[in-house]
Amino acid sequence: MNLSDFPDPTLIPVNGIELEVFEAGRENAGNPVVLCHGWPGHASVWRYQVPALVAAGYHVIVPNQRGYGNSSRPTDVTAYDIEHLSGDLVALLDHYGYDKAIFVGHDWGASVVWGLTLLHPNRVDKVINLSLPYQERGEVPWIELMEAVLGGDFYFVHFNRQPGVADAVFDENAFQFLRNLYRKNVPPRPPQPGMEFIDLARAEAPLGEPVMSDDELAVLVSAFETSGFTGGVNWYRNLDRNWHLLADVAPIIHQPALMIYADRDMVQRSETLADFVPNVDVVSLDCGHWIQQEKPTELNEAILNWLQRQGAVIVE
Repeated sequence: MNLSDFPDPTLIPVNGIELEVFEAGRENAGNPVVLCHGWPGHASVWRYQVPALVAAGYHVIVPNQRGYGNSSRPTDVTAYDIEHLSGDLVALLDHYGYDKAIFVGHDWGASVVWGLTLLHPNRVDKVINLSLPYQERGEVPWIELMEAVLGGDFYFVHFNRQPGVADAVFDENAFQFLRNLYRKNVPPRPPQPGMEFIDLARAEAPLGEPVMSDDELAVLVSAFETSGFTGGVNWYRNLDRNWHLLADVAPIIHQPALMIYADRDMVQRSETLADFVPNVDVVSLDCGHWIQQEKPTELNEAILNWLQRQGAVIVE
């Protein structure tokens, strides 16, 4: 799909805010798939998946989630917790008149889909998540644990302990940060002191190879020049709040699930995934973190083959 063919957005009121939503395949009404981007992402990162899913018989709904693009950007940090983020998706289903849908998430979008499935299991038909596996809720809040193990410069911790610092650097260097981040085949190097994403935003020369064309990158940069980075970073600032919100929620996901890992991703695989998601299948692709853009054909095949095995609609 050329970006010029990506659906035009609509602003939809949900859950007390507005979401910018890109929709395709309305002729396939009754077979909804909701695609949820990660950080720092945008609905357009799913551009290669949308036409394949429409051709397979699905009504594809792709929101810019709160804090992104032209969607609402509340100022209250707690407005980005898992209750609000999952509530947005439930309200989006209500808008379209769907009881449930297949949800596909990447990175932070995967985290939201896992949380949505725990909090609103009756609204989720099947789960397909990329890169980020189910995160077990342990005895210690997540940021507190990361700080003890990985230190204060680890970006999750930094975002929480030094609010506003990283956001300002990203805002000042939007093009440079996104150009340097969306890369593949980046040569390995030993960990550096300091906060890695701040260093990345300030680096004059990118490493590896781009995963986007110049035109595709321009769309992403323009979106963040409009929205700023604070809304997306605020998702990180609710991680411990989410840990508390999920305290009394049954931790097992019973829906059929597909977990897609990238072999060259920095995100660690889960050794306990099947304990918490017993009906999970696992696929690995030979690429880095930006799976949708690095291996679009292979990803589409993995998703559609799995859906067909699950008895979901597939148009021949």
